[in-house]
Amino acid sequence: MTENPYLAGLRLAGRKVVVVGAGSVAQRRLPLLVDSGAEVTVIAPSATPAVEALDGRRPGITLVSRTYRDGDLAGAWYAIAATDDPEVNAAVVAEADGRQIFCVRADRAVDGSAVTPATFGYSGLSVGVLAGGEHNRSAAIRSAIREALQDGTITEAQAAADVVRGGVALVGGGPGDPELITVRGRRMLFHADVVVADRLAPPELLAELSPNVEVVDAAKIPYGRAMAQDAINALLIDRARAGKFVVRLKGGDPFVFARGYEEVQACAEAGVPVTVVPGVTSAIAVPALAGVPVTHRAVNHEFVVVSGHVAPDDPESLVNWDALAAMRGTIVLLMAIERIEQFSAILQKGGRPADTPVLVVQHGTTPAQHTLRATLADAPEKIRAEGIRPPAIVIIGAVADFGV
Repeated sequence: MTENPYLAGLRLAGRKVVVVGAGSVAQRRLPLLVDSGAEVTVIAPSATPAVEALDGRRPGITLVSRTYRDGDLAGAWYAIAATDDPEVNAAVVAEADGRQIFCVRADRAVDGSAVTPATFGYSGLSVGVLAGGEHNRSAAIRSAIREALQDGTITEAQAAADVVRGGVALVGGGPGDPELITVRGRRMLFHADVVVADRLAPPELLAELSPNVEVVDAAKIPYGRAMAQDAINALLIDRARAGKFVVRLKGGDPFVFARGYEEVQACAEAGVPVTVVPGVTSAIAVPALAGVPVTHRAVNHEFVVVSGHVAPDDPESLVNWDALAAMRGTIVLLMAIERIEQFSAILQKGGRPADTPVLVVQHGTTPAQHTLRATLADAPEKIRAEGIRPPAIVIIGAVADFGV
């Protein structure tokens, strides 16, 4: 007859837990045990670097560097036998049974008095799956449940703790590819009553919304028609005060050369709660997906992201272009295509070599992605010849010569 484990949640805060073994199993289990508040003693003659790093750096973990001895479980409430020696694991289980301590045996789950479920946390929930010790099966089902919660297939997620009716979520939509939005950002969109979207927000994400969701195009198109920022702020506040859950969907990260913090301030002043969901910034993701790292060992130790929305000689410019030209690292220019001639000229004037490699990426991370290789001197001419228009990113520096 198959024994079905009895599911229970253990409150381990302040209680002793002993983990015998400091290999990959311990490496996976320790963070969760520490997060529970347990006082964890790890006993092993040697440990993985990750486990060693936890000792002394995270409160609640003590690493004892020796082999297991009978009596090590004294005072424990819970134990895990996770060595690569079956005899040692069996001895740990035997001591635990004698002391009436629940014990997990990692190498033979059926021989322990407890079984570790495949778990994940989601919006205040702790979800665990047991499959009679079949870890691959429980892990697969765990992953399926997590995905279903994240994409909205399981609608109990409507009770998500960070979805606030009468509040605003400021969500970074990522650099363009709809799959590069964060899991949390996508979940926020699923629960939205109103979505206020920028032009650079991935349009495919809007297509996934329920028909009853109000979608407002903020239309903040550079050098064209624009919805005044005050009007956007007022709209967010108005819909939130009407009891709606409002998602402000922006391209990239909402705090990287965007006006996200202005929206946070406006909502805060109006007493509207705001949740900020960071996004993947195009300044790093677009070069990466074009095969170029913004940093590379022994090539550069710095990179700078610069907004090109105003000319170098504009009184509103806050950029020290001389200092920028003098640096050896990578320069990532955003919103720079309209004024690329001026940026190229001032960087060369400041001492940046004319033959510095340049990579231009238009519509990065999307099916329409187009790249152009140039030098600092000829980049403006090549950009105009190919008719490149925003959105495009300009990467300047030795790494721009990389690529796959």
